[in-house]
Amino acid sequence: MAEKIKVWFDAEGDFLEVRFSEAPGYEKETAHDAVMERVDQHGKVIGFTVLGVSRFTKERPLDAELPAA
Repeated sequence: MAEKIKVWFDAEGDFLEVRFSEAPGYEKETAHDAVMERVDQHGKVIGFTVLGVSRFTKERPLDAELPAA
């Protein structure tokens, strides 16, 4: 069975959010200033948010890592 994801784009706020799970979690900074990871209580990545998403283009894509728990 395939995993479901949820994706939200907020044009006014200029961010994109992707969630792999409905589990409760919290946002955590990453090494990239435009990316926040969402982790559960055990530190497992359950989603991420990209801030300022409009600044990324085909010529200048976002390149970031989400560390494994």
